[in-house]
Amino acid sequence: MRKAIPFLATVLCGLLAGSGAYAAKSAKPASTTGKTYKWVDENGVTHYGDSVPQEYSQREQQVLNSQGVEVQKRQAEMSAGEAATYAAKQKEEARRRSHDMFLLSTYPSVTEIENVRDARLDQINGQVSASEAYIATLSTRVDRLKQRSMGYAPYKSGARRMPDDLAEEMVRALSELRTQNSALSQRRSELQKVVDQFDADIKRFKELRSSSAARLDDANTRKK
Repeated sequence: MRKAIPFLATVLCGLLAGSGAYAAKSAKPASTTGKTYKWVDENGVTHYGDSVPQEYSQREQQVLNSQGVEVQKRQAEMSAGEAATYAAKQKEEARRRSHDMFLLSTYPSVTEIENVRDARLDQINGQVSASEAYIATLSTRVDRLKQRSMGYAPYKSGARRMPDDLAEEMVRALSELRTQNSALSQRRSELQKVVDQFDADIKRFKELRSSSAARLDDANTRKK
C-alpha cells in the first residue's frame, strides 16, 4: 500500500495541472499591469487583452481592473461630423432632462399648467386684438390718403403734381401698415407656438407623473 502512494500523488498532481491549464484557457487574458482591455471587433466578437491591437484602437473600449470591473470607458473616435452630431444629441438630452425637472418642480398638477397656459394665451390674444384695431385704423387712414391722391398726377391726367406733404404722409402710413401687419403675423405665430408648447408640456408631465407612480408602486410591492 505504501508503494501506491507515490503513484497516486503523481496522478493527483497531473489532474490538478490539467485543471489549472483548462482554467487558464477559459479565463480572460491576464495583465501584468492589473488592467485588462475589452473591445469588440468588426464581427461583433468581444475580446480581452492587456493591450488593444492597433486596428481596433479607434473603436470603443473598456478598461477592467483585476476583478473584471469596468473602471474606465473610452468612446470610439469620431469624425468631425459624427462629433458634432453626438454633441448636439448630448445637448438636447441635457435640455430635455432640465425641462423635465422644471415641469416636476414647478407644477403640482395638470390644472396648474393649464392655468399658466390660459394666462399666457390671454396676454397674447390681447396684443393681437390691439394690433388688429390699430391696423384697421391705419388701413382707413391709407384709404383716405389714396382717395386724396387720386386728384393729382400721375393718377389724374392733366392734374398738378401731388403735394410733397401728401406723398410723404402716404409713404409713412403704408410703411407703418406693413410693419404692423408683420408684427401681427408674428404674434399669431407666437400664439400657436405657445399652444403647441403647452400641449407638449402637459403630455410630458403626465408621462413623468405616470412613470413616477409606477416606480413607487413597484417599490411598495417589493417591500411587501
